[in-house]
Amino acid sequence: MDIENFRDICIKKAGVTEEFPFDNQTLVFKVMTKMFALVDVDLFESANLKCDPERAVQLREQYAGIKPGYHMNKKHWNTVMMDGSVPDPLIVELIDHSYDLVVAGLTKKLRDELDMYNNTTKL
Repeated sequence: MDIENFRDICIKKAGVTEEFPFDNQTLVFKVMTKMFALVDVDLFESANLKCDPERAVQLREQYAGIKPGYHMNKKHWNTVMMDGSVPDPLIVELIDHSYDLVVAGLTKKLRDELDMYNNTTKL
């Protein structure tokens, strides 16, 4: 997977914005102001994605290219290598999983706003 495909997958999701809050290299994707994906746009060697803790452990045991989240809460975040060791379909699934986890953790008010956004974009 390349950075353009990764970005397209993230940015097409409802309520997603992208920004560089830390430096000019770390692109952060947020849903309703909450992070769900981080990548280095210059190197694109890996991506940090949120993950269910039990699943995170299983994935780390199964794939050498999935490690505890670099500079993140290692219980809830994985660093997924973009070196081909993790299949692209799984990367897409993990992006979706990260997004869904963050949406599930939003306040009711923010989820309602996201639902309104979804309804207006489907018209």
